[in-house]
Amino acid sequence: MDKLINYFKLLSDETRLRIMVLLFHNEFCVCQLTGITGISQPNVSKHLSRLRDMELVKDQRKEQYTYYSLNIDAKLFEDILEKIVENIEDYPLLKLDIEKSKSAEEYLEICNR
Repeated sequence: MDKLINYFKLLSDETRLRIMVLLFHNEFCVCQLTGITGISQPNVSKHLSRLRDMELVKDQRKEQYTYYSLNIDAKLFEDILEKIVENIEDYPLLKLDIEKSKSAEEYLEICNR
């Protein structure tokens, strides 16, 4: 029961929800997530750390970047994210994030500054 409660606590935070929906679609590095969401790099990193601690995201080093992807083994949690994505029209901010994610490569420049 604790795991289920923790899932809903994670999803109740707007930043973590936005990150999870983006990672549901693709893997991204912190720079890309920062560029897409407009949320500061330290804030994105803090939320990714929390998600990693809960084993909901995994990271993989590729060249100079660390990419994050979903690591969901709970069918219920995956189904919840899937339903959110299926109804993305109801969530304008999440829809905007998805649209901006199509240009994710542009945001890698943020890391190179």
